[in-house]
Amino acid sequence: MTSFKTIELEYSDNGVATLWLNRPERNNAFNAEMISELLTALDKVQAAAGLRFLLLRGRGKHFSAGADLAWMHECAKLDYPANLRDAQELGQLMASLAQLSLPTLAVVQGAAFGGALGLISCCDIAIGTSDSLFSLSEVRIGLLPAVISPYVVQAIGQRAARRYAMTAERFSGERARELGLLAECYPTEQLDVALQDWVNNLLQNSPQAMSATKALMQTVKHGELTAEVRSYTEAAIAGIRVSVEGQEGLRAFLEKRKPAWQRY
Repeated sequence: MTSFKTIELEYSDNGVATLWLNRPERNNAFNAEMISELLTALDKVQAAAGLRFLLLRGRGKHFSAGADLAWMHECAKLDYPANLRDAQELGQLMASLAQLSLPTLAVVQGAAFGGALGLISCCDIAIGTSDSLFSLSEVRIGLLPAVISPYVVQAIGQRAARRYAMTAERFSGERARELGLLAECYPTEQLDVALQDWVNNLLQNSPQAMSATKALMQTVKHGELTAEVRSYTEAAIAGIRVSVEGQEGLRAFLEKRKPAWQRY
């Protein structure tokens, strides 16, 4: 079993994996070690059999305060090639999370600044507290949200991304919901109860169909209908209809019983 210093990876009996950012004493701020460990953890999740979806959470008061100041201080001493390698590692983390075959749900409390907003944007769904606080804060310290920007634009749209990336304004969980970054937001004391409702709902769904739907949405993107997209969608529905879970789901529906995956 891999031993981590900055994160935790937990598996539940019902097939839910939870990946915790675990530097609460540093408000779960990123450093090179955390990025490396997150990449390792995502590889383990991708390779694990029987998982249904992944939760991404932060231990302590905050989801993540963004980049660790000590790490940033060290990066400032590096030359361009070394900084490029660091940026490429962060880019690989964002891509690995966004492209994970499992559905992903981020759960946000407290602050989510800088790169943390990128992690949230890479997840398929995010929920959080009404008083959570978000910021693309890079310009305040002379930097820019470069690596995370494609994912943030996909999550909140180009116009809003321009505004918040250039102003570094902080915005609340309520505003994050309006922008589409959060699917829902809740009072802090209700977040764990709401999360359990989300988990229970996701457990009703075919694991194979959820992963296939994620791949479908990534292919369809903005809904432009090309010959390639049409061909993909036709093959996707035909393929899943004859799959084991597709057959089980159809039989269960016709026989008015629960499908096999609803055992929890």
